Amino acid sequence: MARALAILKTLLFTIFVPGVVAGYVPYRLLPPPAKPSFDVIGIIGIVAIALGAAGYLTCAWNFAYYGLGTPAPIDPPKTLIVHGLNRYMRNPMYVSVLLVILGEAALFHARNLLIYAACVWLIAHLFVLFYEEPVLTRKFGESYEQYRQSVPRWIPDL
Repeated sequence: MARALAILKTLLFTIFVPGVVAGYVPYRLLPPPAKPSFDVIGIIGIVAIALGAAGYLTCAWNFAYYGLGTPAPIDPPKTLIVHGLNRYMRNPMYVSVLLVILGEAALFHARNLLIYAACVWLIAHLFVLFYEEPVLTRKFGESYEQYRQSVPRWIPDL
């Protein structure tokens, strides 16, 4: 029951937060009539969108299924998630959402979405530095500190 509830709450969070940040806002920022471009850059954009969506959904599943929590700061996982994409970087969900936005920028050849992506990353970076990492340090202590020292924040360690 707890797992099903965590999955449902994660689905709702995904619709209202990443769905808005990577879907609705970029759509509203595109000048009408926005038409996708299926040249090489556009195809790279489609691949980036697919990889970003898959990365986010995989991580969100891990938070709900294994951690019995959600990506929402008010209902985080009960355990430290250090498997899946989290083995390679500490913030794969933020990176996945950014990959979707960058993919949209490529698909629509939209420079304003590049600026938007930079703003989203800056906000995420500041949130991670000043809220998320201190909270995780308090909650998980030494295990989070070891994880933090061995796994990079943004760029995957392959």
